[in-house]
Amino acid sequence: MNPSADTAEAQEAVTPEAHEREGRRPKRKKKESKYTAHTADKYELYQHAVQSPETDIDFVQRVYREINEKEAKHFREDFCGTAILCATWVKSAKDRTAEGYDLDPEPVDWGKEKNLAPLGDGADRVQIFLEDARSEGVRAPDVRIAQNFSYWIFKERAVLLDYFKKAHESLAEDGIFLIDLWGGSETQDKLREKRKVEEGFTYIWDQGEYFPASGDFTCKIHFKFQDGTKMKNAFVYDWRVWHLTELRDLFLEAGFSQVDSYFEDDDNDDEYVLDNQGEHCAAWISYLVGQK
Repeated sequence: MNPSADTAEAQEAVTPEAHEREGRRPKRKKKESKYTAHTADKYELYQHAVQSPETDIDFVQRVYREINEKEAKHFREDFCGTAILCATWVKSAKDRTAEGYDLDPEPVDWGKEKNLAPLGDGADRVQIFLEDARSEGVRAPDVRIAQNFSYWIFKERAVLLDYFKKAHESLAEDGIFLIDLWGGSETQDKLREKRKVEEGFTYIWDQGEYFPASGDFTCKIHFKFQDGTKMKNAFVYDWRVWHLTELRDLFLEAGFSQVDSYFEDDDNDDEYVLDNQGEHCAAWISYLVGQK
């Protein structure tokens, strides 16, 4: 999930100390983290806390294979940021290529150094462009994706429809276009959630006020570290909340021949299954997949 300052801060979860029959067991020494507000890199933190590129690419490959009974070769990542999905895509097979689009040079440069350079010769199969996500590509993609709700920056229906039309037109003959989305009543709540990340820091998701007449919604990401320091407003998002039914209608209007939703599997949150009805709950994550 690529904000009000006065939002009440949630209490930290405290693990009860264990006790032995004869007395209190000594408290384990906390594993030291390398991260502090002064040394941490926000893009590295984001990739640890938010992204699951291998899981995402596995899902994309599976869906394309189920629809077309063949393997996808060329991949396009819109709003690519650090291009971690492009990098993961080309790592998954030697005959795969990718292109990414983003207007912000800072994460793009970071991604070239941290995610693409380690690929060695494989980096030659990735092209990154400092261009609008609506730009025409160099090659028709088998798979095109806009993830982490990035397209929510398009607040006007006509603008979002134009983007979806361009995505549809760009695809190869059997291509698919995927977006992820987030819904449920919780998307309209002002709240702050904390989650400890195993690399040794706390991820804080800070939802600001939602305005129903416009759909405007501002969210922030903060990070807190073991030494007590914090990185506030590491990422700030000014979005419009788009609902699944709206997005499905826009896909169809943009020309997609079939549109399907995939929801998290009840037995495995990392697995998404075809489900064109969904289950009502406070918060859910879904993919919308359009076939050319």
